[in-house]
Amino acid sequence: MAEKIGVVGVGRMGGNMARRLKDCGFTVSAVYDVRSKVAKELAKELGCEACGQLAKVTELSDVIITVVSDDAAMDKVFAAKGKSLLHKAQGRLFINCATISPKTHVDVEARAAKVGALSLEACMASSITQAREGSLYLMCGGTQEAFNRAKPILEKLSTSMRFVGKAGEAAKVKALVNMVMNINTAGLAEGLGLGAALGLDLTMLREVFSQTGANSRVLVTDGEDMQNREHSCFFSAAHAAKDSGIALQLAKEQKLKLPLADATKKQYDRMVKEGLGELDKSGIAELTFKGRLKKK
Repeated sequence: MAEKIGVVGVGRMGGNMARRLKDCGFTVSAVYDVRSKVAKELAKELGCEACGQLAKVTELSDVIITVVSDDAAMDKVFAAKGKSLLHKAQGRLFINCATISPKTHVDVEARAAKVGALSLEACMASSITQAREGSLYLMCGGTQEAFNRAKPILEKLSTSMRFVGKAGEAAKVKALVNMVMNINTAGLAEGLGLGAALGLDLTMLREVFSQTGANSRVLVTDGEDMQNREHSCFFSAAHAAKDSGIALQLAKEQKLKLPLADATKKQYDRMVKEGLGELDKSGIAELTFKGRLKKK
């Protein structure tokens, strides 16, 4: 636990990961977020520095965990020129947890290697509660050296992890995980929406689903929330749209048509267009239940 850890992107996931590592006895040395107020509040809580520049995080840390929103943000924090995280980064280890395109993970690893640093993708298939409790499921990709160095830290953040292979491979798996999850979520919303329109008791319907081929993980996590219109955000509709897009791009590269994934992305895109993008992905039910979506 001698290595000092910096965290870049301290929103719902990154912030709770930082808290978990602090609880486990690691030294959280620095935090950074484009929302400086968020970073300052967390830094005060953890007793570390809220950095105004990315290069300062690298200066103060041995290991830097990044949890950013998309490819553009990842490209910026790992810019090849200027005072990005790569500035004077020799000997550092970057653990990158965002759901972004496989190509970007590969590019980041190459940039890190050029300055004498290591990079590992540690894609998360869990949510905010698991980040705080240290019970994430992680899919890792990169070199064996990077994985071995990161393992003592990742073991405190997860109850299960899998080393998938070289850079980009874990991101491919994560894209498929989220694609299937999003399809399941959309399907559940349609099933419950039709059940409501037919006048069925939705609690009964969910119980029947749970004992039949209609069962799924999202039935457990989202079914009751869809019924009760409780869409506090654990995984936003906007992120669901983005992640479905990553999978569809991979399919396009393979000249493969995925009609269900395509239809699901269109639903989540519609949520964003309707101003519902910051609702939890369970909010897709607002599009399928009769009378819920107010016409503008």
